[in-house]
Amino acid sequence: MVARSPGLTNRNAGQQTPAELPSLLPPLLKVNAFAIGSVSDSPAAECLQTAEGDIARLEFRDYAHAINLCELRQEAIPALGRIAKRILDQLLASIAVLLLWPLMLVIAVVVKLESRGSVIYPSLRVGKKGVPFACYKFRTMVPGANGLRKKLRHLNQRRGPFFKIANDPRITRLGRFLRKYSLDELPQLWNVLKGDMSLVGPRPHPLEDVELYGPGHEQRLEVKPGITGLWQVTARGNPSFETCMLLDLGYIRHWSLLLDCKILLRTIPAVFAGEGQ
Repeated sequence: MVARSPGLTNRNAGQQTPAELPSLLPPLLKVNAFAIGSVSDSPAAECLQTAEGDIARLEFRDYAHAINLCELRQEAIPALGRIAKRILDQLLASIAVLLLWPLMLVIAVVVKLESRGSVIYPSLRVGKKGVPFACYKFRTMVPGANGLRKKLRHLNQRRGPFFKIANDPRITRLGRFLRKYSLDELPQLWNVLKGDMSLVGPRPHPLEDVELYGPGHEQRLEVKPGITGLWQVTARGNPSFETCMLLDLGYIRHWSLLLDCKILLRTIPAVFAGEGQ
């Protein structure tokens, strides 16, 4: 029996697209708005069998209440598309690691010298089908930063589950630079090579954010999370959680390998522009 949170029922409820969304979408999608409809139904027996298999996994058991697995499509991207996407991920991630390992080594040394604590921070995030995984990042905060999050929640400048505050006191001086140019995300290339993530996809959310999902939001868990995505290259400065969610779901519904390539190409100037926070 799949445990459900009271606030996460009726997942097939339609979502209304905000009026401002069409103006945020670039020509690369050529869509005026996203209509988020119901997910294709799968046979109850097959759905329950899949859910029971996932819940049986030790690392997933404690978080099963946050997601209604029976309403996720088994595969949002066709089989050939998944194979092509995986080949692209492996190829580009391998090239990136070979080219960027000297930079990553320098960052690791400087992070270690600046403050005590580990160089790599394994942030627990929710991945495809709701399975948690360790999302690797260069540490940009002081040790014990997670324990201070609740105390700083009243300063949150984002709407919805997002948590971002200006001049976050938990971030180190080097950490601000790494975040500005998204250099703290480089270790996630290892997540891509492992298969936890893709180069392009919805950004993985922390467990506490997933627990705050509204009706239909769990549909973004139908694909692997990504290092970059449609929201990152079109509306990164927009504080609306709903806008981010609509862009993520629109990416899934209109996925193509060409769309991935266009997002990757748009990510490069966004990184050099220092739009990270």
